[in-house]
Amino acid sequence: MRKQLARSRSDRKLAGVLGGMSRYVGIDATILRVIFIILLIPTGFFPLAIVYGLLAFVLPNEEEAIK
Repeated sequence: MRKQLARSRSDRKLAGVLGGMSRYVGIDATILRVIFIILLIPTGFFPLAIVYGLLAFVLPNEEEAIK
């Protein structure tokens, strides 16, 4: 089975982007969320927030990605 990047339906806090990325990469979602929060501060919030928002619209949900 091929790995596909998709938003998580079960491991989500906002849109499930980081939960889906953690499943794709194979690390704990909490670690990825902490890294994301730490990177928000030096980047000035907007670049990562825009990327997260775009991924929330572009990435399919898990069920849609399986089809």
